[in-house]
Amino acid sequence: MRNSAKQWISLSLLGLMLVKVWVIPLLYLDFEIRREYIVANLCENKNRPQMHCDGKCYLAKRIAALDEQEKRQAEKTYMSRLIDQVMDQLAVFSFAQQPVVVGLLPQAVFSVVPCFTPRIAVDDIFHPPLV
Repeated sequence: MRNSAKQWISLSLLGLMLVKVWVIPLLYLDFEIRREYIVANLCENKNRPQMHCDGKCYLAKRIAALDEQEKRQAEKTYMSRLIDQVMDQLAVFSFAQQPVVVGLLPQAVFSVVPCFTPRIAVDDIFHPPLV
C-alpha cells in the first residue's frame, strides 16, 4: 500500500513535469491538427490571402502569450522565494551599551627630507639602454 502511494505520487509529478516540457510541441501539434479551422476562423490575415499567413499569425500570438506567461510565472516565483528567504532569516538586534574607550594618540614625529637627495644605487643599475 505504502509503495503504491509513492509510485502514484512520483508518476503524477513526472506527468506534471512532462506537461511543462511538452507545452510548445503540443501547441504546434494543436495548430497542425486544427489548421483549417484556424485559417478559416481565427487568422487575423484571412482577408489578405496574398500574405500567405495560413494561421501562422495565430500560432505566433499563442507562443508569445505562452512566453509572457512563463516570464510572469518565473518573476512571481523569484519574488516569492526572495521574500521567503528574507522573512525566514531570524534577525536579532541588541542595543546594549558598549563601553567607549578613548586613548590619546602619541605625538606625531615628522622628518624633513631635502629635495635633492643623492641617487639610489638601484636607479643606476636599472635604466634604458644607452645608444
